[in-house]
Amino acid sequence: MQGRHLVSGLALALVLLPAQAVEGDAAAAKAKISMCIGCHGIDGYRTSFPEVYSVPKLGGQHPEYLVRALQAYKAGERSHPTMQGIAAGLSEQDMADLAAYYGAAR
Repeated sequence: MQGRHLVSGLALALVLLPAQAVEGDAAAAKAKISMCIGCHGIDGYRTSFPEVYSVPKLGGQHPEYLVRALQAYKAGERSHPTMQGIAAGLSEQDMADLAAYYGAAR
C-alpha cells in the first residue's frame, strides 16, 4: 500500500514541476516576425476585428509574459480569433524565439 502512495506522490510531483523552459533565439525570430509586425509593429494601430481596440506594441515586453500569452491563445484561454489562429501554428520554440526578439526590442 505504501508503495502505491509513493508512486502516486512521485507522479503528482512530476505533474506539478514546471516544464523545462525553451531558450529563445532572437536572431531566429527574424524569420518568424512577418506574421506579427503587420499589427504589433505599427504605432497607434487599431483593429476592428472582432471589436475596435488598440493593438499593443510588443517591443520591450517581458519574454515570459509573451510566451504565456501565446500559450493561452493557443489553448483557447485568451479570446481573439486572429491571435488564436496564429498561435495555433506556433511551436514552443517559435514562441520562445518571438518572445526573445520582442523582449529585446524597444
